[in-house]
Order: sequence, then C-alpha cells, then structure tokens
Amino acid sequence: MIPKDPVMLLSFVNMRLRDRNMDLDALCEDLDVEKAEIEDALARIDYHYSAERNQFI
Repeated sequence: MIPKDPVMLLSFVNMRLRDRNMDLDALCEDLDVEKAEIEDALARIDYHYSAERNQFI
C-alpha cells in the first residue's frame, strides 16, 4: 500500500527509488501499482519524474 497524501507519497517514492536502486517502472512493478497513479498524484503537487536523476523533482 502506498501513501495517499501526495507529499508523503513523494517522500516514500523517492526514498524507495534511491534505497532500492530501481527505476520507476521497476518500483511500480514491485509495489503492484500503476505508474500513472503515482505520476498523476505527484503531478498535482507539481512533481514530475526525471529518469536522468531517477527521482521526482
């Protein structure tokens, strides 16, 4: 289960991306979550995934 609050989700996702050394696609597969669900939630607080940095910025 992922956090519903977008700010908590941002922290959770960026921590997982960093600590588990995986990209967004692998993280979504690991969490069994649709990529669009995370991207849409974080876009609402103006954060977008950077593949180059492997984090939401």
